[in-house]
Amino acid sequence: MDRFVATYTMRLDAKGRVSIPASFRAVLTRDGFEGLYCQPSPGHPALDAGGNALIHEIEALIERFPPYSEERDELAAALYGQSEILKVDSEGRIVLTEHLKTLAHIDESVAFVGLGHKFQIWEPERFFSFLEEANEKVKVLRRQPGSKGAGEPPGS
Repeated sequence: MDRFVATYTMRLDAKGRVSIPASFRAVLTRDGFEGLYCQPSPGHPALDAGGNALIHEIEALIERFPPYSEERDELAAALYGQSEILKVDSEGRIVLTEHLKTLAHIDESVAFVGLGHKFQIWEPERFFSFLEEANEKVKVLRRQPGSKGAGEPPGS
């Protein structure tokens, strides 16, 4: 598997370390990135994390704008300027910096959420509230004309 899938909730230890789920570490190893690229999520109170696949996606997004344009510089500052590369220790743990923990409102535990080419790191209660809203939106989308789920009874 070369995608981040599933959700795992983990506790930070007394030194502020947290273990990256083993399946996520396996994806990072295959990706070939040394460490963990981590940045604030542009649209959520969470952190986007990953390896080369995430960095390539960010580069492709930035390259859509002309060099030296205001939009390109703003996007690069938002996506690179607040980013950190975290070291993964021999036991598969990272230390989230105070800056990153503050951005994601993380205190004692985190939810690692697989999103395919990347994963997010959330404060668990915030994530599960977000997930409830996302599930409701999916139900509405499935009922829209033209969707494969259109015409199915509510609650399907």
